[in-house]
Amino acid sequence: MFTIEHDFDATVITLIDEGGPALTEDVTITAFEDCVTLEQLDPLSGEPVRIALSMVQVQDLIAALDLPEGSYRLARRADAG
Repeated sequence: MFTIEHDFDATVITLIDEGGPALTEDVTITAFEDCVTLEQLDPLSGEPVRIALSMVQVQDLIAALDLPEGSYRLARRADAG
């Protein structure tokens, strides 16, 4: 299950684990204009753990989901940021 919220400066997606008996904490993905953050509560410390991806890293991740094992470098368009 997931939720989507559109805030003034970001889109927030929350992924809710409905899997098997070993459920993990919700993952919150926040997409800003210049980066995307992923946040999940650490069950041991109770503190949130946050990872920030640049938009280039997000583009690489999207491409990687459809590629076989290997090492790749995407060709960037001259007008791409």
